[in-house]
Amino acid sequence: MYLTTEKKKEIFEKYGKSGTDTGSSEGQIALFTYRINHLTDHLKRNRKDFNTQRSLVKLVGKRRNILNYLIKSDITRYRTIIKELGIRK
Repeated sequence: MYLTTEKKKEIFEKYGKSGTDTGSSEGQIALFTYRINHLTDHLKRNRKDFNTQRSLVKLVGKRRNILNYLIKSDITRYRTIIKELGIRK
């Protein structure tokens, strides 16, 4: 599988507060971004995979909701995570 527990831990250590802090907004956004990038690559190869396309749209919506929460609560954290991950609105 493309997303192992080691990879998740690495993502949360890099972007979250610690490897076990899976609830931080930055960690969740980073994990969603990793999954979105993987699904985007999959859809480039398999154009007619509509179930994956639907999953991708749902993930983008979830990530957008967390980003909106970060904008309202702490704009500096929002700006840093956007810069680090290369996401733009």
